[in-house]
Order: sequence, then C-alpha cells, then structure tokens
Amino acid sequence: MQKAGMIFLTGVLIMAACTTGKKTGDNPFFQTWDTPYGVPPFDQIEDAHFMPAYEQGMADQLAEIEVIATRVEAPTFANTIEAMEKSGELLTKVSNVFSNLAGAHTNEAKQAIRREVSPILSGHWDDIRLNPQLFQRIKTLYDQRESLELTGEQQRLLEDNYKQFVRGGANLDDAGKAKLREINEKLSVLAVKFSDNVLNEDNKFELLLDEKDLTGLPDGVKTAAAEAAEAKEYEGKWLFTLHKPSLIPFIQYSDRRDLREKLYKGYTNRGDNNDEFDNKKIMNDVANLRVRKANLLGYKSHADFVLEETMAKTSENVYDLLDKVWPAALNRAKGERAMMQKMIDAEGGNFKLASWDWWYYAEKIRQQEFKLDEDEIRPYLKIDNVINGTFILAEKLFGLTFEEQNDIPTYHPEVKTYVVKNDQGTMIGVYLSDWFYRGSKRGGAWMSEFRSQSNMGGERILPIITNVGNFTKPTADTPSLLSLDEAATLFHEFGHALHGLLSDCTYPSTSGTNVPRDFVEFPSQVMENWVLEPQMLKLYAFHYQTGEVMPQVLIDKIKAAGKFNQGFGTVEYIAACYLDMAWHTLIVEKDRDVTVFENGVLEKIGLIPEIISRYRTTYFRHIIGGYSSGYYSYLWSEVLDADAFEAFKKKGIFDQKTGHSFRDNILSRGDTKDAMQMYIDFRGHEPEIKPLLERRGLN
Repeated sequence: MQKAGMIFLTGVLIMAACTTGKKTGDNPFFQTWDTPYGVPPFDQIEDAHFMPAYEQGMADQLAEIEVIATRVEAPTFANTIEAMEKSGELLTKVSNVFSNLAGAHTNEAKQAIRREVSPILSGHWDDIRLNPQLFQRIKTLYDQRESLELTGEQQRLLEDNYKQFVRGGANLDDAGKAKLREINEKLSVLAVKFSDNVLNEDNKFELLLDEKDLTGLPDGVKTAAAEAAEAKEYEGKWLFTLHKPSLIPFIQYSDRRDLREKLYKGYTNRGDNNDEFDNKKIMNDVANLRVRKANLLGYKSHADFVLEETMAKTSENVYDLLDKVWPAALNRAKGERAMMQKMIDAEGGNFKLASWDWWYYAEKIRQQEFKLDEDEIRPYLKIDNVINGTFILAEKLFGLTFEEQNDIPTYHPEVKTYVVKNDQGTMIGVYLSDWFYRGSKRGGAWMSEFRSQSNMGGERILPIITNVGNFTKPTADTPSLLSLDEAATLFHEFGHALHGLLSDCTYPSTSGTNVPRDFVEFPSQVMENWVLEPQMLKLYAFHYQTGEVMPQVLIDKIKAAGKFNQGFGTVEYIAACYLDMAWHTLIVEKDRDVTVFENGVLEKIGLIPEIISRYRTTYFRHIIGGYSSGYYSYLWSEVLDADAFEAFKKKGIFDQKTGHSFRDNILSRGDTKDAMQMYIDFRGHEPEIKPLLERRGLN
C-alpha cells in the first residue's frame, strides 16, 4: 500500500495516464507528466492545485481499497498485497510533491494547506487500516504465509502489512477504533502546529548590529551578515538570525559575550516564550495522547510501541547503549570545561563559563592548543568541491556517475539536477540538490524522494531523490565555504541519497530508506568517515583561490584536534536522547510542567549546566516527527558505521570489492531483510562498540 511521502508511478521512467474518472482541467496532478524522467513540472504547480489533488487522490485510493477488500475471490498475494502496493498513485504523487515543497520552499499558503490536510490524511489512513474486510484478507494470507511460496521480499512485505494493520488498530473493537481515530487526528494537528511554531520562531528573531558590535568576527561572516541586512533593507546594519549558518559563526567568534548570550538564548528559548508560538502545552498534550494511544493498543508506553519495530526492540536496550557511552562522555566534557575555565581565568575574565561561551572558547582552545583555526579550513571546503567529492567517492566505491542537467524542472533556481548512472552506463535515477539556506526552508538538512524505486512485474521505476540543506550562500566576494561539520553533514545526507538511488527492490514499500529507524542512519553516517581521510581530501579539498590541495600539515592538525570537544558533542546529543526517551516512557497521562519535567530529566543524568541538551523539548522537531523514541538512532547507527568502516580501512578506503559488498548487502536491499542480518551479511559479524569509543576518544 502506497503511503503519503512515497511515490510509485506507473510506467517506465515517466507516469502513465491518470485513472479514468479523475478530474481533469489544468491541474497538473491530473495530467501525465511529459517532463524529462517524470520529474514534477514545478513551474505548472500552484498552491491551489494541492487540495483538489489530495481530495481526489484519497477518494481514488479508498475506491481501490474497497475493490480489494470486497473481492469474492480468495485472497492471494497478487490480488491483495500487490494490489495494495499499486493503490493510491495520485495521492502518493501529490503527497510527495507537497511534503517536499512544504519543507524546502514553503509559504503561508502551504502552511495553511498542511494544517488543513493533516487531520484529513490521518482519517484517510485510519479508514484503510481499520477496514475489517481488508484486514481479514491480509490476516488470511499471514496465517498461510509458510505455504504461499513467496520470495523473501514478499514474505517480509506480507508480514509488515499484517503488523502495520495490527499496530494501526485493526484488532480493536468499534469503540476502540473510534478512540484511536480521535487520537490520531489530534496528534496530526498538534504535530503541524508544533513544526510551524518552530519555523516562525526561527524566522522572527533578528539580532541587528552596528559595526562596533562585530569584533572578533571573520570577514566572511561579516559580509554574509551585511548582505542579509541589505536583503531586508536594513541600511548600514549587520543581521544575525537563529539559522545555523548565521548562529554558529557568531557564537564561535564574536568577542561580545553579551551578544553571544542574546543570540544563543534566542535559539534555546524557541517555543518557550509564552507567546503565540509557545510549544509547551503542545508537547504535554502530545505526550499524553501517545500514552493513551499506546495503552489502547496494548502497550505500556509509546516507547514500547515504537521500539518493537526497531533493531533495539526495547527501551531497556536503548538505555543500555546510552548508559555505556554517557559516563565517559560526561567525564570528557568536564575536562573540556576545566580547560575553558582555565583560559577564562588566565585572561582575567572573572566569570564562570556559560553555555553561550562554549563554542567561543572551544574555538580559542582549538587555535591555541592545536594551532587550528576553523577559518583556516573553510577556504579548502568550497561547497562545489565538497559536492564533487561526494560524487568522486560514489564513483570509486560504487561506479556511479552524476551528470548535471539543465532541462530537468526545479522548484527553485538554486536547485541543481543530475542524471545518475551505474558502472554499466545505465541510468538508475535522478538526483536533485538544494543546499543553501533561505527563509522558506525548515532548518536542518535531509534527504527525501519525489519518487521511490520499484520493479513490480518487471516495470522498472527509477527513483527521484533530493538532498536539502541550509548552508551559507555565496556572497558577492566569496563562494559558499563550509565548516568541517557542514562538510560532514553534506556527506551524511548524500549517504541517505545513495540509499535511495541504489535501491533495487520490487515493491515501493520495501525500497530505499524504508528501513527501521535505528538502521536508516547507518548508510548515511558511514559516509562521514571519508571526509577527513587524507586520500579523500586530496581529491576534493582545494583552496578556492589558489587551487592548492589541503596541505598535510593542516590535515595533521585537524587529526590532532579531532577528539577535542568530543565530550561536548557526545554529551549534548545523548542528553537529547535521554530527554526523548523520558517523554516516551511515560505510562500515565498527566498535565506536566514541561520545563520542570525537562530539568528533572537532565538533572537526573548529571548534565552539567554549561551544556544544554542539543534539543530542548520546545523545539525538538525530531520527536514530534518520525524520531519519537528514536533519537538514539544516530548513536545506534554510529556503532554500526564505526565498525563497518573498519572493513574499508582494512582493505583500503576505496576498495571496490568492499564497496560493492556494501552496496549489494545494504544499500540496494531496502527493507527486504532483517537489518541485523543485512549487517552481518556485509561485515561477517554483529557490530562492536569499541571502534565508536575509540573514534570519539571515549575508551
């Protein structure tokens, strides 16, 4: 069964004609897209087209589901499970376009559509999952699964469908189903409101400065701030915002402690200002509704419900992983704090280190102790070169080529498009990249799909994959130059893109990144390992002015400083993991003071006051979205990626045999096999935590 957020389009490379009886007219969603490779015709799509397409798409799918559910023929895999996979073509088509644009290039109209359509979609999926006739057909097949002679992928798809329906309330009585519908609708509305509030907070805060306030800031940072102010017609001013490309350099370099505090608190108080964008009550309501839903479905907590379908399986296993890393990380962070306080005292600072000081003094220590200046690195990380580096790596490991195109439609002039081919010269997909910050994007970086890969009945459907980021735009004088962290983020998201592009599955529901939440970050995080490898740096890290390859002396300094501040990075991340788990292991509905609850969780684990959890509750979009009880997934996946990279180091970081094994056992398999078994097929054994601890200097 196709779901919103996935696309399956009938026809090879491009979509076939719409289903008979659909509305026509000038709405592009009701037309066959004759664009190159079936990429959405963005220039023809208007906001007014979405709701009619959503409404028709839902109606079409419900009609298709009714036909499947009421067949007189006995259920078979083909007439039930495969038929469900083929249903909802129009709904998936519009959902993928809308969800991508609502994240990457939104406006007030799209935000209003999200608020309107979200509860309707929630009801639509409940209509399908709670259809008793449809569930009975699925259950009949599930009970017969051992005798159906299914392929491994078909067996897994059948089992997944059965579990999705059970977990979606199919076994509830009528009263229970009604309660579940109400809960799901409320949760969908609250999730949209929470996300909108964070976006509004991001965009409303402005720190407008005069030239005298810019002491310590590099020229490139000042130029970007001047251009940001000019774009808003703030003449003779410099503008800083809460968006990471503006925030991080300021708190890293500004000598003005008072201004660092103002900007940093603006960031950490998002959704917690007791105004129209406040998220405290929303989070409290979400937590209570999730407890109610879990109990209704027979689970003690929301975490129990979610983790059942992950590699971790239980909250005890998640806590076990966090508890293994936390003490060493906290101890390391305390040592880093002592180094910073010593520097403050030596400078006659006469104040105690605070959270808005950490980035600033970490950078000063990096320069003093390791003779490494972040601004010394950036000239070698021009974004175009970093992007090209990801392409070079994909070619060396997997034989892929990325050919830039000029005739593929885009939704914004900054989007670049590529045709992707394998080592046989066969096209395997389309890739779109959209890396620069703008106010119409939500924060962060991500990968998504406009169309997912599938191959039902030998009908080869190629994926259309997109990467989106929020990196600093080029200025009039300087190209976009990335920090090391930003370069790692770009490689990371590109890893997700490869997971979608190299998918080779039969069904859209099992293809690409449709894998357990604590496995999906593994193929992306492993790509970060190449960023600082000397052999890799020589292929992409060129000085944007001189063309000089990053010198070995700089590489050595980066390596020497590599484990510095790992205490901070690990602690702020794991603190957020504990916070996520605390909200979702609740077993009683109760009105809670969100601030008191959060402070209690962080006090219990011993978080030092100089570090704030990477995400506070009121802007923790991960746990409102798809990472509830799942933010630990990055650490879980990092255990996998650190162990997996050992295989590449042993054979050579560009060893194609190892790369092809990773492709064939991991990237191409989607969710066609148990995640741990896929890892063992590649690595030969279960992952070990030792490589992760060594890499972070926590052993």
